[in-house]
Amino acid sequence: MSTGKVVLGTLAGLAVGAVLGILFAPEKGSVTRKQIMDKGNDYADDVKSKYKEFADSISEKFQSAKNEAQGLAENGKAKFEDLKKDAGNAISSYKS
Repeated sequence: MSTGKVVLGTLAGLAVGAVLGILFAPEKGSVTRKQIMDKGNDYADDVKSKYKEFADSISEKFQSAKNEAQGLAENGKAKFEDLKKDAGNAISSYKS
């Protein structure tokens, strides 16, 4: 099970529990609605924060992989050029 699913399930469970707790609390309707809105906004902010952290983490990993692949490609190209040069020199010395 992925970490994202666990976090999302936990947040959903907390949200449902909070709403049910508020709905069964002995408060006036207007107070209860305000509490629900406040909790909803708090959870929305938490989800946005988690999403931003997740997106930043993915972006960093992608950039790291991209840099590594670029380095490997450059290294491979340099080795290819060296081999090509060596092969040219070997052919030239063989013909002579």
